[in-house]
Amino acid sequence: MTDDANDLETLVGEWLSIPEFGDALGIPQRQARRLVDDKVVLGHRVGPNNALSVPAAFVEEDHLLTGLEGTITVLRDARLGDAEALEWLFTTDPTLPIDGSPITMLQAHRKAEVRKRASELAF
Repeated sequence: MTDDANDLETLVGEWLSIPEFGDALGIPQRQARRLVDDKVVLGHRVGPNNALSVPAAFVEEDHLLTGLEGTITVLRDARLGDAEALEWLFTTDPTLPIDGSPITMLQAHRKAEVRKRASELAF
């Protein structure tokens, strides 16, 4: 694993394996894996087993974090790869209206500001 991968793993913090992700959403493992394969959510290989995992912050109670899917689409439109998009979502930004990172803003249900900033990445 590269230092960049370790940095991303640390930056995100808590990860869910695909089976854990499926359990958190109440869906079968194959359906959880499909969400990653279909680019609905971002996955990354983490840990000593290099297992495909999803940030735990992507789950809100028993469903996907509100506003996440559209935000990922905007980040993809800005041509960010999965690792770059994860880094952007989880990096603290002192210019945000609330303390934290773009994922913190999504957790506060303030997706408009996050998507505006994400769309600016394309220019």
